[in-house]
Amino acid sequence: MAADSTASEEFHDDIIYPKTIPFVLVHFACFAAIWSGVTWISVALGAFLYVVRMFAVTAGYHRYFSHRSFKTSRWFQFALAWLAQSSTQKNVMWWAAVHRHHHKHSDTEADVHSPRHRGFWYAHFGWVFDRKYNTTDPAAVPDLAKYPELRFLQRFEQLPSIVLAAAILLIAGWPALIVGFFWSTVLLYHGTFFINSLAHVHGNQRYVTGDDSRNNWWLAVITMGEGWHNNHHAYQRSARQGFRWYEVDFTFYILTALSWVGLVRELGAPPVEVVRNERPLGRATVERIARQLAESFDLEHLKARLPHLPTMDELRTRALGMIPHTPSLDDICARAHEMLSQLLAPHHSGLNVSPA
Repeated sequence: MAADSTASEEFHDDIIYPKTIPFVLVHFACFAAIWSGVTWISVALGAFLYVVRMFAVTAGYHRYFSHRSFKTSRWFQFALAWLAQSSTQKNVMWWAAVHRHHHKHSDTEADVHSPRHRGFWYAHFGWVFDRKYNTTDPAAVPDLAKYPELRFLQRFEQLPSIVLAAAILLIAGWPALIVGFFWSTVLLYHGTFFINSLAHVHGNQRYVTGDDSRNNWWLAVITMGEGWHNNHHAYQRSARQGFRWYEVDFTFYILTALSWVGLVRELGAPPVEVVRNERPLGRATVERIARQLAESFDLEHLKARLPHLPTMDELRTRALGMIPHTPSLDDICARAHEMLSQLLAPHHSGLNVSPA
């Protein structure tokens, strides 16, 4: 997606645009259960639709269309897209383009939905209604845009949800429509949105990813495995996001079962050195964390210490207070020291640049 990342652009958080109205109405529709009633059948249908459509979002929108973490046939690709779009989370090409942009700029000013820069509520759902992100540039997802059936779904993005809602009403009546469809749709909204908001705020970081992604067990439960978000940011091409045996990932379990009957194949897996946190970080990540480490020091205090800069031990201690341990810790510290040297060099001609 052609997202505008110009830092100087004025930011507005007034997101009440016409496209907000259907989202609000879906929430208000849930209160119609006061008149339709709530039956055990409608509740069971809602639970079923939540699980099936959450799987379509997590396995389809996310792991397949956004990250290509497994392969499948063209007809099952379309089935995943249709089911995912029945969740009313826009269309498959929009979703994939936005998500790829998120990973490219995660938790920077250019990120589409970073709690660090825009706050919790904007990251949770406000960004969806920002006019900047209303359209999709097909050039951002050329691997998807080449399929006419996916372009059809892009053009008629609410068709799957309308067909599903109409079928439920005709077959099972009003309680099933209100509870089964609308309740599960609202729960799907916020379960998905929690990954953009809470999974970048609350939880634990096992891996250094250069962003705020977290692992959160209860988010993993309600999203069928997406809560292992720090794992995912550490290795995006994995079809399994629960890297450890105790990290529950129902989406992966279903994908594994589907692979047994040939519906999907070549499930991506994280390399052993990634799981064990033994792989060195990429150059861009080292640069980003080193800059964060350097910026964590008070320059005025450091000027008073000249010509001495923080030692490697001081840098390591400070770094480990900010990030998990990584094989690239010394590279990060050495680069941060170099950055501090460059910042403070104009203030002292005899600056001791040795990090020892």
